[in-house]
Amino acid sequence: MKEGVLEGARAGGVRRVVFASSGGVVYGDSADLPHPESARKLPVSPYGVSKLASEFYLAAYAQMYGLETVALRYANVYGPRQNPHGEAGVVSIFGSRLRAGRPLTVYGDGTQTRDYVFVKDVARANVLAATCSMPAVYHVDDRAANIGTAVETSVLDLATGLCATSGASVPVEHAPARTGELARSAVRIGRAAEWFGWQPEYDLAAGLAATWEWICAEG
Repeated sequence: MKEGVLEGARAGGVRRVVFASSGGVVYGDSADLPHPESARKLPVSPYGVSKLASEFYLAAYAQMYGLETVALRYANVYGPRQNPHGEAGVVSIFGSRLRAGRPLTVYGDGTQTRDYVFVKDVARANVLAATCSMPAVYHVDDRAANIGTAVETSVLDLATGLCATSGASVPVEHAPARTGELARSAVRIGRAAEWFGWQPEYDLAAGLAATWEWICAEG
């Protein structure tokens, strides 16, 4: 987040800023999963550093100017309308390749895990966070909430699940592991439930089915 965004919000009389942070990369690699909001912060990539730095900007503006700021630490968001090109998520990439009958590429051994959260659940979390009551700010974590499912799913299990959902069968090819990729990730979600009454409504099977239906309809 650029400081100019918060300056613009302050100058324009915006009451609240809800920021899309990350529930994986701000915490880094740790065996203590799922991560609560208070977990150690040690990003392993520049992307993670930028997300965490943005949260400190939010906390500073809350203290200096009384701006209402919320950081939603998303897990791995997926669902309809996600572009399967460029920096898109693995679900949309795998789905696009399955529809085309092409092999799925897995980086590393495929045992790395992620917490996959459906886009409709994320959208609902944003609406609730935009209107909930605000706690005081004494720490960067005070106005942060994880948005995920608290469930770890490996990339290989995700590939298997998508193949089952689609009814397709394609090879899985392995490529070298990528630098800065987390080995495991999942987030604890109790704070969002307590703070603004949110919890996920879609499990992975239901979310993958809805996503595959959209991919086929778009074809």
